[in-house]
Amino acid sequence: MSTTQRIVTVFGSSRPREGDADYTEARALGGELAHRGFAVCSGGYGGVMEAVSRGAKEAGGHTMAVTAKFFRARANAWVDDEIRVDSWQDRLFELIRRGDAFIACKGGTGTLVELAVVWEMLNKRVIAAKPFVALGDFWQPIVERVREVELVHASAWTEADGPLVHVAHSAADAAAHLVERLAALREDHRSVY
Repeated sequence: MSTTQRIVTVFGSSRPREGDADYTEARALGGELAHRGFAVCSGGYGGVMEAVSRGAKEAGGHTMAVTAKFFRARANAWVDDEIRVDSWQDRLFELIRRGDAFIACKGGTGTLVELAVVWEMLNKRVIAAKPFVALGDFWQPIVERVREVELVHASAWTEADGPLVHVAHSAADAAAHLVERLAALREDHRSVY
C-alpha cells in the first residue's frame, strides 16, 4: 500500500449476508472506492464490513480492519491487514483515527453510535475537516432532524458553514463525492500555505 493512499473508513451493520441488498450495495461501494484508489478500512467482521472489504479486494484494492478482543472474533477473509485492539471504544477511535474520509452504510445501534461520534468530532473540530457520507436513504431522516436542531440554535459548534454529512444515493455517488471533497480540502490546505 502506498504511504500516500487515502483511507476511507466504512461503518455498517454486521447482519447482512451475501444476496441481501445491503451486502450487495456495500460490495459495490468497496469496488467503487478501490477503483478510485482508496484503501478501505472497516470494523472487519461480517455483513457490510465483509462486503465492502470483498468489493475492494475484487477490484484490486487494499483493505484493513480494526477488530477488538472484546468481540472474540477475527477479521473476515477479505482483509489484508488486521489491527487488533482491546475494547469496543478503542476500536471506534482507531477506525476514526485511520480514516481520511468516512462512509456510514445502513446499520443498527453500533453504526448509529459511529455516525454520531464522527459527526460530533467533526462538528466540534476535534478532528480535522474530513468528508463524511451517509450512503442511501436510511440515515437521511436522522441527519435532517439533527441538522434542524444544529441550525436553529446559534452556536460556534454548528453546521452553519455547511453540512458535515453528505447523503449519497448510490455507491458511485458516495465515492465520487469523496474524491471531490478530498481534492477541495487539499486545495484549501495549499491556499493556506
